[in-house]
Amino acid sequence: MMDKTFDPAAVEARIAARWNDAGAFRAGRPERKDARPYTIVIPPPNVTGSLHMGHALNNTIQDILCRFERMRGRDVLWQPGTDHAGIATQMVVERKLAAEGRPDRRSLGRAKFLEEVWAFKEESGGRIRQQLERIGASCDWSRERFTMDDGLSKAVLRFFVELYRQGLMYRDKRLVNWDPKFQTAISDLEVQQLEIKGHLWHFRYPIEGEPGRFITVATTRPETMLGDTGVAVHPEDARYRDLVGKHVILPLVGRRIPIVADEYSDPEIGSGAVKMTPAHDFNDFEVGKRQNLRMVNIFDPEARIWLEGNDAFLEGLSESPDLTETMTLHGLDRFEARKRIVAMMEARELLAEIEDNTHTVPHGDRSGVPIEPYLTDQWYVDVKPLAEKAMAAVRDGRTSFVPNNWEKTYFQWLENIEPWCVSRQLWWGHQIPAWYDEDGNVFVAYDEAEAKAQAREKHGRDVPLRRDEDVLDTWFSSALWPFSTLGWPDETPELKRYYPTDVLVTGFDIIFFWVARMMMAGLQFMDQTPFHTVYIHALVRDEKGAKMSKSKGNVIDPLDVVERYGADALRFTLSAMAAQGRDIKLSMQRVEGYRNFATKIWNAARFAEMNGCERVEGFDPAKVEITLNKWVLSECASAAVQIEAGISEYKFNEAAGAAYRFVWNVFCDWYLELAKPVLQGEDGPAKDETRATTAYVIDQICKLLHPFMPFLTEELWAVKGETGPARDETLLALATWPSLSHLRDDAAEAEIGWIVDLVSEIRSARAETNVPAGAQITLQLINPSADAAARVARWGDMLKRLARLETIDTAQAAPKASVQLLVRGEVAALPLEGVVDIAAERARLDKEIAKLDGEVKKIDAKLGNADFLKRAPEEVVEEQRERRETALARRAKVSEAVERLQA
Repeated sequence: MMDKTFDPAAVEARIAARWNDAGAFRAGRPERKDARPYTIVIPPPNVTGSLHMGHALNNTIQDILCRFERMRGRDVLWQPGTDHAGIATQMVVERKLAAEGRPDRRSLGRAKFLEEVWAFKEESGGRIRQQLERIGASCDWSRERFTMDDGLSKAVLRFFVELYRQGLMYRDKRLVNWDPKFQTAISDLEVQQLEIKGHLWHFRYPIEGEPGRFITVATTRPETMLGDTGVAVHPEDARYRDLVGKHVILPLVGRRIPIVADEYSDPEIGSGAVKMTPAHDFNDFEVGKRQNLRMVNIFDPEARIWLEGNDAFLEGLSESPDLTETMTLHGLDRFEARKRIVAMMEARELLAEIEDNTHTVPHGDRSGVPIEPYLTDQWYVDVKPLAEKAMAAVRDGRTSFVPNNWEKTYFQWLENIEPWCVSRQLWWGHQIPAWYDEDGNVFVAYDEAEAKAQAREKHGRDVPLRRDEDVLDTWFSSALWPFSTLGWPDETPELKRYYPTDVLVTGFDIIFFWVARMMMAGLQFMDQTPFHTVYIHALVRDEKGAKMSKSKGNVIDPLDVVERYGADALRFTLSAMAAQGRDIKLSMQRVEGYRNFATKIWNAARFAEMNGCERVEGFDPAKVEITLNKWVLSECASAAVQIEAGISEYKFNEAAGAAYRFVWNVFCDWYLELAKPVLQGEDGPAKDETRATTAYVIDQICKLLHPFMPFLTEELWAVKGETGPARDETLLALATWPSLSHLRDDAAEAEIGWIVDLVSEIRSARAETNVPAGAQITLQLINPSADAAARVARWGDMLKRLARLETIDTAQAAPKASVQLLVRGEVAALPLEGVVDIAAERARLDKEIAKLDGEVKKIDAKLGNADFLKRAPEEVVEEQRERRETALARRAKVSEAVERLQA
């Protein structure tokens, strides 16, 4: 006997244990050794991470695909694993040491600190897996990988060394995003642009040999002027034409720097003259290369002023009182130095103006401190040749994006790609396999012994070597994920069977940093694209459309939702709202609504059980005789086609919508209601067939809903599923996807569908025209066809009950003061004289139309206001658009009611 209610908390852990004990999700199960493989690699979450709503959406979509293909007979490998997350993990462990009052990283030394990190990983690294299992992720957990396990470390080593030997990996001095707090280069992905209210300082630089003549430059970072090595003006700027080729004397320093003509300078902005600090600005770096300007770095790794012992800074300078005072800035924090420099310039009457200025400043997303463009020696990959291959693979269709508009983003980045900086000044990560001799010669090798052999060959003797202390960017190992997880560089059976993978499910924000790099690595080292489809899912926002953030206090924890409503309700909500290219506005009302959907399914199964609906071994649905049963089987077949198409085409909202409509509307609301007289009537063949059909359809509902709601459906399967030898103890997760196309029955759909539509139209008309709920009214069929008359004869009593009708008759024409209905070509009328005040009702509806028109006009005025669109938050603009759509939809409904009354 089924429990009275479905309790997710009591069921989910038990069902998960059954799947785990049965090895349900293991790839390569014996019965599937000849099946076609289907592979998805999980975007590896950070080992320090915890489940957030983006993870919940991403993994729900992957799980839908994997469960669906598993039921379709494929040998599914959903490859799980975690990323070592270099900077994030190192930061967490450093904070942990500080909180415990223990020695810091540098006091511990590299070896001891790494022991601490590995201990932390072992202690907390499994948390994200447990959380993914909570939402039903059907990964092959027996194959879980970690980006720093032995196998993947071997792959990273091979990747680096081979790129070097192919001439694509090199060391160079270039500008990088430098995080002064963590003292490492970071990727663009780890940089957050924040709008800051600051200032723009205008400085006068004296022209060499022309006393009293100055050129004015402006800067938001006065401290960088110490590293200026040029001033740029536009070649066509007449104001400065005579100055090009001359020099200025850099105030406070005395450095002689040239005035150069370069199109980077914009005559329309400020004075039209731009100070050039090639070692501390990305744009200036490019101008510096074009104009052959010196590179002078004036910061140490902590972004403190570095002047003493700085040969590049001191080169060519003569002693002077100004320089002596400037040297006192050595060791100052950059922001303290900024104040001092502004004061020094003002004291020399070289500060022309200070403007308030709001501008964006790059910050480290984890450190929270402003990032400095910083000139250092780093390792780079020349990715242009790899990018060409990656673009060609998308252009010729070997890999496609869904939605396809993301291809534009992919191409934009690859077409303008810069060398990839892969070194990081951290301790946690894959240490770079490069060794240096005392002269700075580099030897890249698989191990130290090979590096020593290379050095011996070069020098003719053994020489001492030191290993590069830097580690590789986390994305470097992630680029190999689709094939390193399968055993590459070894030629493993798994690599041969499961590569290339099928689909990658990910967010748009890492198309550059991960998707493109996997494409480049896969094509370079496997000579194949790593996946044929990249599905880009949208953002999950709060119910008002705002991005979730801790600072706004609007973050929704998926595990809190699971605790309250169950994993199935959350999963179905995300699926039903996962329309391609549209962000999800997540509200708890929607989740609650789909929790009610789960309850509805459970209650329908209980109703079936109480009415003796049990699966009959050998039942053949193609042989049912009762029209109602043929209809529900036909509708089930249609739903199966729609769900299958929706999942196959990555239209998850359409698939979920088709499932919802069939289960709630067709099966629960209509079929069970129409079948009640038979199920609760006398025993006999009709009752037996209806019971068997009901049980069979519940089986199919479990299968069709399983990819979306795995816990509920697996539990129902256990208590109500197929019986007999064919089933044995098979889990629903391993059951066969329904093949029901042979059950389509147009005649049954024409009859029952007409009855359903007629009742629906009557109910709608009653509601629109304010017919009292308890009123029994008349239905007139206007010149009905023979088929319609016969249907009403068969279903008359049911029609009266469901539509609250007193009588059903026929007429040659619709009477006055009636509402007319058109149902599949048949005309019907509801005489309302004496039931409602027709004139008053028309007046009410006209008034509502006028009110809706006014509302739409008001919204149109807002949306047509450029100032409103510019200033209003994105979610407010979207809310106005949605209100407009809602108002227009309501207006169409009310207008329809008016037309019915007029007719």
